[in-house]
Amino acid sequence: MLIEVKVPVFSESVTEGTLINWHKQSGEYVERGENLIDIETDKVVLELPAPQHGVLTEIIKSDGTVVTSGEIIARIDTSAQNTKTAEQKHTQAEPAKDNRPDEAPGTDSAHPHQPLMPAAKKIVAENNLASGETAAIRGTGRGGRITKGDVLNYIKNKKNSTTTNINQQSDSQIDQAVSTAHAEKPERLEKRVPMTRLRMRIAERMVQSQSTAAILTTFNEVNMQAVLDLRARYKDSFEKEHSIKLGFTSFFVKAAIAALKKFPIINASVDGNDIIYHEYYDIGIAVASPRGLVVPVIRDADKLTFAGIEKQIADLAKRAQDGKLTIEELTGGTFSITNGGVFGSMLSTPIINPPQSAILGIHATKQRPVVENGQIVIRPINYLALSYDHRIIDGREAVLSLVAMKEALEYPASPLFDD
Repeated sequence: MLIEVKVPVFSESVTEGTLINWHKQSGEYVERGENLIDIETDKVVLELPAPQHGVLTEIIKSDGTVVTSGEIIARIDTSAQNTKTAEQKHTQAEPAKDNRPDEAPGTDSAHPHQPLMPAAKKIVAENNLASGETAAIRGTGRGGRITKGDVLNYIKNKKNSTTTNINQQSDSQIDQAVSTAHAEKPERLEKRVPMTRLRMRIAERMVQSQSTAAILTTFNEVNMQAVLDLRARYKDSFEKEHSIKLGFTSFFVKAAIAALKKFPIINASVDGNDIIYHEYYDIGIAVASPRGLVVPVIRDADKLTFAGIEKQIADLAKRAQDGKLTIEELTGGTFSITNGGVFGSMLSTPIINPPQSAILGIHATKQRPVVENGQIVIRPINYLALSYDHRIIDGREAVLSLVAMKEALEYPASPLFDD
């Protein structure tokens, strides 16, 4: 029985995806639940498991194809058995030779057949490589598959070999020519790589933010000594009780929520000619991942304890690194926090994550000279930056909300620990 393999239904905020890596080839047997292909959306990479076991008889959409929800991309014959290829059967049927681990020197043994990845097939076809040539290519991909890079390296080596034979130069002449060429004109390489869907989406949203919002940034400095002292005092007992380390981000989340409650416009968003005031606090935390910057959301952060926030941050950060975040976890959010300080940033002007109206940028805490009571003293200072949409947020609310965050961090025994 032939069954269709379809693209899963995306969420409302995702309209299409790109097929990026078939893990099976046409004619291969697949088990139910085995990952067939990775589908990249502008938020996450989804794995598409096989709906039933059987033979993948047809791949309709190849790598790099843009697809939509419910689109048919392959077919599986569930009645087919898990048989081995004719080549494998022939190998098993051959009588055993003597127990030599390798061929004797001087014998001409070809590489066993290795499947070509889709991108490699395209390069083979474009360069009119014969089957005998592809058999000579050693695959470095998963399961010994021949990748695009393997084919390109083969073609490059082939061209170099041909050039050498034509020129009929001695080794010393070639070395001299190469040295002279390098001395006269050093090699200048370029590499063109297409943007991932996530990177394209990030670019689109950042340009959208800059072109549709009236972004302004206000700054303030925070003495982090009180937070450092609290963390040093409680971090061991906190970790022992909650099995999670007490970091710094939870302090900033709590301080931000304290300010958002005082100034609800900072937690609002624009919808056409309307202002939507959110009476809940879904805080996005910007996280660097191998695929780019993502902003998973902590839902109802105001209802969470320090331990609850730290556990969610750790979980979201780990799954961001593993590419396991869901679309729902990356959707929504009423206010965002980005921490350039983990990379050493001293100051920045963060860009608002639309449709939100404000974002808090935190930076590296450094020992700096400051004036207190007319005296120059050294304090651990962190510069805060609040970027806001001036269309709905006036300077007064922006400045006062950042001051409220500053006070919550410098005097954490008051608004920070109310809950």
